[in-house]
Amino acid sequence: MTPTLQGPGRALLATVALCPVLGHAQDAEWSLLSRNYFLHSDFRSPAGARQNYRQEWAQGFIGEIRSGFTQGIVGLGLDAHGFIGIKLDGGRGHAGAGLLPRDSEGRAESSYSSAGAALKLRLGETQLRLGEMTVETPVFDTGDKRLHPEYATGWLLENTSLPGWRLQAGRFTAFNNQDNSATHGDFSGYGATTEGRAMSLVGATFAPGGRFGGALYAGQLQDTWRQAYLNLNWTQGPWRLDGNLYQTRDTGAARAGAIDTLAYSVAAKYLAGAQAFTLAYQKIEGDTPFDFVGGDSIYLANSIKYADFNGPGERSWQLRYDLDFATLGVPGLSLMGRYVSGSGIDGTHAPASGAYVGQQGQGGRHWERDIDLKYVVQAGAAKDLSLSFSHVSHRANQAQAGDDIDRIYLIVEYPLKGRF
Repeated sequence: MTPTLQGPGRALLATVALCPVLGHAQDAEWSLLSRNYFLHSDFRSPAGARQNYRQEWAQGFIGEIRSGFTQGIVGLGLDAHGFIGIKLDGGRGHAGAGLLPRDSEGRAESSYSSAGAALKLRLGETQLRLGEMTVETPVFDTGDKRLHPEYATGWLLENTSLPGWRLQAGRFTAFNNQDNSATHGDFSGYGATTEGRAMSLVGATFAPGGRFGGALYAGQLQDTWRQAYLNLNWTQGPWRLDGNLYQTRDTGAARAGAIDTLAYSVAAKYLAGAQAFTLAYQKIEGDTPFDFVGGDSIYLANSIKYADFNGPGERSWQLRYDLDFATLGVPGLSLMGRYVSGSGIDGTHAPASGAYVGQQGQGGRHWERDIDLKYVVQAGAAKDLSLSFSHVSHRANQAQAGDDIDRIYLIVEYPLKGRF
């Protein structure tokens, strides 16, 4: 159900080969995303691999085919995806940026590929997917922050029969990370890992389209922790208010040790024409970090490009500014700048037998500054072509676990879409 292919080109060819079968279902769609990614990390503090910098440049192609459903009481369909990643630059001395897998000698692989599929069944407003897929929930969210998207293998059940409601439940037992093509890879957090363990979830999102919305979820990483999540959001005129809360406690064999963590954030946003101003506060209560698996499985306001500001006892503030240049005569151009400062970290009380002991000291503090500039072509042959530039700076004292780092992202993406 979820093949892993080794030669470049075989992944997408396997996906394309399914086109005649999927064409029998209604409303079959295809997409091909070309993603050119350059990532440079300049470490200002010693890195774990003793590298002063890591730099990789790669070209990726992500192909997807999404069928409709066959006729009948129970509709049958298939979603398939394929990926090719090709190294353009990334020598032995500066490999490991996260775009490409590394070989036994520490060099970035010249290419890698993967492919997978999920069978889907529909009964009324209920849909069940079985196989390899991307997942998007507050307690488990596969990331798409590098060249290769993350995927999880299992089942996901969704129901949208109630107006404004989305109900979900799922369980996943195999994981495909962002810098490899192994179907049975692992997702690792700050101490937790999916190695040999399943991730289960259940929850609901309420988005009626009015002023108020929210979500309530529960997740469990087998023999590690159970997690509850609550979101409440409110919109009134130019104001946006968003609150998130996680409660995490160890369960079963407690493979990461004793955990009892409360994490919450509140963000207020004000829209003023082409501009937006955001102020956010985040707090972690407990003796261990707020932990998660899956690249985007943290919906706290101050989890940003490099740091998550999720240390034990940590409190953090964010100031953010957004500008849409459309009102200034340049549609498609946008700018974002933000600064987050965290302090009060104390990792000295982490359980001695757990996975978090020694990660952080007492009095930890750090800050991060991000600048994003993005342009999306609005018309013509290159419509939807996007060019993104990001610069990240992070600085910390010795009691905080993160590196001092300056990072540059350059990303060019060009999506193509169509129907069969």
